[in-house]
Amino acid sequence: MPEKNKTYRARIEGYTSEGLGVARIDGQAVFVHRALRGEDCDVLILKALKNAAFGKAVRVYAPSPHRVEPDCPYYGRCGGCDFRHMDREEELEAKRQRVQDALRRIGGSDVTVEGILSGAPLHYRNKSQYPVSADGQVGFYKARSHQVVPVDCCRIQKPQADAAAEALRRYIRECGVPCYDERTRRGLVRHLYVRTNSAGQSLVCVLVNGRKLPREDTLVSFVRQALPDAVGVVLGVNTQPTGAVLGSEYRTLWGTDVLEDTLCGLSFRLSVPSFYQVNHDMAEVLYDTAVDFAGLTGHETVLDLYCGAGTITQVMARRAARVIGAEIVPEAIADARENARRNGIENVEFFCGDAAAAAADFAAKGLRPDVLCVDPPRKGLSPEVVAAAASMAPQRIVYVSCDPATLARDVKRFAQAGYAAVRAAAVDMFPGTANVETVCLLSKLQSKEHIEIEVKMDELDLTSAESKATYEEIREYIFEHTGLKVSYLYIAQVKQKYGIIERENYNKPKSENAKQPQCPPEKERAITEALKHFEMI
Repeated sequence: MPEKNKTYRARIEGYTSEGLGVARIDGQAVFVHRALRGEDCDVLILKALKNAAFGKAVRVYAPSPHRVEPDCPYYGRCGGCDFRHMDREEELEAKRQRVQDALRRIGGSDVTVEGILSGAPLHYRNKSQYPVSADGQVGFYKARSHQVVPVDCCRIQKPQADAAAEALRRYIRECGVPCYDERTRRGLVRHLYVRTNSAGQSLVCVLVNGRKLPREDTLVSFVRQALPDAVGVVLGVNTQPTGAVLGSEYRTLWGTDVLEDTLCGLSFRLSVPSFYQVNHDMAEVLYDTAVDFAGLTGHETVLDLYCGAGTITQVMARRAARVIGAEIVPEAIADARENARRNGIENVEFFCGDAAAAAADFAAKGLRPDVLCVDPPRKGLSPEVVAAAASMAPQRIVYVSCDPATLARDVKRFAQAGYAAVRAAAVDMFPGTANVETVCLLSKLQSKEHIEIEVKMDELDLTSAESKATYEEIREYIFEHTGLKVSYLYIAQVKQKYGIIERENYNKPKSENAKQPQCPPEKERAITEALKHFEMI
């Protein structure tokens, strides 16, 4: 078993979902920072756990031909990027393999990932979010912490975002504005949010713990000096004691509160809360792939859940007879309707509501779309959405995902409802990071067992919390991030502690007086972090 502060020689076999190299020392998994697959290294153990360890490569005997010198001075301190120590070829293959492994291991699918589509790796992000520390630092969080690393120039953000960050620093410094302290919940400035369109225009929003800022005209002046092409400066109100970035309401300090952009030949109006893909060029590739997978001929009815500002809805509307979009954010639905009006698209309808409720309502009203398109957040689909989707019996489901693990979980759930994954393609929307987008096509099976299948909630046998992550996914997450092996019993105990109701008799003792082993504190902390990661608490 590897010991802390000792050095061992090992070969890197692969990568974790966060881009760490994986080696085996004395039969135990060791996660190695900045190590590349195939490298023979001396690994210094930094943290040793019972079932795994973390380390760093202090000597590389046979460097990978894919190893490169990181091009960012903040790499290793800022938690934004994961792959700046390897070339693009290795990065893309690591991401493609991650999607393939998830679909096979978690999803139980034999579909082959066709490849990974990629584009320009620098300055691609059209949306930037900068946390602000209590002492006025504007930058990005250090990995797995809320410690802000001040960053003057980011390799993946637009230059306009860097300029806006500097303008905010100047405002905080010269006007003596107090910044938000997460511990005391006092102070004003919390986050900087910048959207930049393909023409170089920007919309700037400052999120504050209150309803106003001192000398707001000075803030506007500094932003306009730094960004001559800015279209508006907005104040967002966020007084919630959580890690949420966006606010509950917005007030325009200058200019307009929306930004216009062109995507796939269509015009879109974007407010601050509207969902919009962060990589403009690769979003066009992503949507083209989704339309291709949908197999539209011009006669279909399409239902688009999680439609955001109606981007993919309207792209598909050009190839379909009728498209219906649903989204929970009211501002996004307002943008979607305005976007359709501007683009002269009349065969679309938009509804505001929770995806599960909207899907159930559509199903109850007898909607039978030919194609269902879903682009959910990282946590994936709830079992309610899966059930409602299956009850509408679409011939094809186009699933756009930003998390291979939750995609694979949902592929497995859809398999229970009579659908099989038949195509999958990875899209590199986030170069330099471990994140990867996937487009997956699920087709309705045409066997006697599945033609008239009806999926009910009790048949899925999942609680609301379990819809976000299974026990096995929680175990895998904990092992990958801490090296700890936790039992289903320990997970159940921690879930019960946080009020997550288990199914009847699940992990209950055989008798009222039966004794059960209690979860150790270290494992309880790891399980708690996993539950937070999967947004279960």
